[in-house]
Amino acid sequence: MLLAPAALWRWVLLFMAKVYVFIDGFNFYHALDDVRAYHRFKWMNLYKLARAYLLGSDTLEGVEYFTTLATWDAGKVARHAQFIRANEEQGVVVTYGEFKRKERYCGRCNQKFWSREEKQTDVNIALRLLELAIQGRYDKGIIISGDTDLIPAIKAVHRTFPQKRIGVVIPIGRASEDLKKQADFHHKMKVNHLISSRFDDDHRMGDGTVLSCPQNWR
Repeated sequence: MLLAPAALWRWVLLFMAKVYVFIDGFNFYHALDDVRAYHRFKWMNLYKLARAYLLGSDTLEGVEYFTTLATWDAGKVARHAQFIRANEEQGVVVTYGEFKRKERYCGRCNQKFWSREEKQTDVNIALRLLELAIQGRYDKGIIISGDTDLIPAIKAVHRTFPQKRIGVVIPIGRASEDLKKQADFHHKMKVNHLISSRFDDDHRMGDGTVLSCPQNWR
């Protein structure tokens, strides 16, 4: 049976689309950090993970990782830099936000204190989602995040480019029904996706350099 033009176009977008994947690094990291058994998945090949959510004859146009460096902690920065280096060699694009100092109030001790709050990631993802839609870089965008602050960006793409499809992958162990309701499709992140996408403990780079998974991520 022949498909009507509109139905044929939907079929092409579903199974033969250019796909760009946007990874909310902060959201994904903390989903793993909250469960001790998932710590080893912090050593993740993000490009391979992104490919786990492609369908049919989809082509992966790009993977972009949005993150922020904890510059006050040298150990965290060193681990993060090693992880970024391994992923950049795979072709992952890295976009940085920053942490801002924020004054908070403790109701128990009636004292004010300073903490750090991650900023700019949701704005950076929103801007790239729109920018790459304008450039025609993707037919389907996939956001790996559970952050509902991204809903306005999804709505903006839908209004401006109704033919494009935006999907979400909620990080493992998290739920975000409001985000899923705004998406055209969603995938469940499963443990087997993480297992099959993890770097080897000792990952050999193209130039022969070996990058080892940090000990406290094993």
